[in-house]
Amino acid sequence: MKTLVMGGGFGGIAAALRLRARGHEVTLVDRCPRLGGRAQVFERDGYRHDAGPTVITAPFLFAELFALFGEEISQRVTLTPLDPWYRFRFPDNSQFDYGPGIENMEAEIARFNPRDVAGYHGLLAESKQLFDIGFTELGDQPFDRLSTMLRQIPRLLRLRIHRSVWDMVSSHIEHPYLRRALSLQPLLVGGNPFDTTCIYGLIHYLEREWGVHFAMGGTGALVDALADLLERQGVQVENGRSVEAIHRDGKRIRAVSLDDGTERKADAFVSNLDPMHLYGELLTPAPPAARIKRQLATTSMGLFVLYFGTDRQYPDVAHHTIWLGERYRELLADIFDRKVLSEDFSLYLHRPTATDPSFAPEGHDSFYVLAPVPNLQGDVDWQTEGPRLQARIIQALSESIMPGLEDSVRAPFYMTPQHFRDNYQSVHGSGFSIAPLFRQSAWFRFHNRAEGLRNLYLVGAGTHPGAGLPGVLSSAKVLDRLAPGMSGA
Repeated sequence: MKTLVMGGGFGGIAAALRLRARGHEVTLVDRCPRLGGRAQVFERDGYRHDAGPTVITAPFLFAELFALFGEEISQRVTLTPLDPWYRFRFPDNSQFDYGPGIENMEAEIARFNPRDVAGYHGLLAESKQLFDIGFTELGDQPFDRLSTMLRQIPRLLRLRIHRSVWDMVSSHIEHPYLRRALSLQPLLVGGNPFDTTCIYGLIHYLEREWGVHFAMGGTGALVDALADLLERQGVQVENGRSVEAIHRDGKRIRAVSLDDGTERKADAFVSNLDPMHLYGELLTPAPPAARIKRQLATTSMGLFVLYFGTDRQYPDVAHHTIWLGERYRELLADIFDRKVLSEDFSLYLHRPTATDPSFAPEGHDSFYVLAPVPNLQGDVDWQTEGPRLQARIIQALSESIMPGLEDSVRAPFYMTPQHFRDNYQSVHGSGFSIAPLFRQSAWFRFHNRAEGLRNLYLVGAGTHPGAGLPGVLSSAKVLDRLAPGMSGA
């Protein structure tokens, strides 16, 4: 069977490999200069930066892709476990190291509130229940039939998934800072902890079970290893080619047109594009069910990502650092609900040179700093606000965990939601496609088997099971369940 994969992010790469292992003749087209989707790599003045995802959990999902062809991932890329996973810096300058070793976690929690040690064990127990159902059982199951969703409702109701992640964490944890630290995971997949369904609380157990890893050489090195696997297995990859239109005959996709004027035909098509873009700008009119979902959809927040090097090192800054500002709930409301750019912020810092010195010249550091911001539905003039936000972030870090940064920073540049819209065709410049709300989960999310079409399939952040590397890799596993019918017969 001849299959065309549109989009070369991790979802598209995984789909191409899984279908190739099933004997499909696969072509993958992507508009970026190299594979990886948002996992591009930037080089500036001797400093290297991963442009997109930097946190690797559930590494077995990557290992599976190599195992499909009798290979071991360890022969192609080195995944290094991190300790701590994240270092939290709170507004009073206190720090909390969240990482491996349950005894270490108990000691860290006890420094803030001894009673929360037992609460954390309760949180983990509930997280495992959610994990067993939401990830192990349902993470790679297609939800294109309502009956599939209806069968799960009794179990999901028993788990009270109508609650938010914040409500779930707060039912176990008392200390306000620990509540913030242990409810942040939804932000890694585009959600507000106060609105995101607590099914995403499964991330606690996922991290505890497999840890948090870093690919030596960066996420870009992992992409390179997968790109090499694609080439060796005979998948035809075409970079720098954007899909301009999708043509259909009735309920079947006939061909797609690329920006070079060529038309590509196939028996089956897989989209790793933002479903909001797919159904709003490429497939017009979209099938009614998909069109309704798009009209009702809530997109995730936007991202401001600042990249820079420093002509000195900051050894006290962990590989992953979460720098929290004074406000939490109110700041998130500004970002997600009011869609205004606040004067304050909270930050995620990635310092890869803490683990891999090759990211910067000797004696220097490389940094990636991410700030959640409103998506483009907010009225933010990024031409003006981009430089201002860069300066404010550098000043805040210089006055706290990175003294002297204002004098040491080198080769800074940034991306705003406008870049996500223009470079990745992300509707509203959202960082993670549609938000992980209950009403946008499982059957309510964009289906892996396209609504109303026989030979179009979806993978990636906007489809089931959701955003984040484990989510997009699992969306490709769903195709294994659908593969016998992928001809659309």
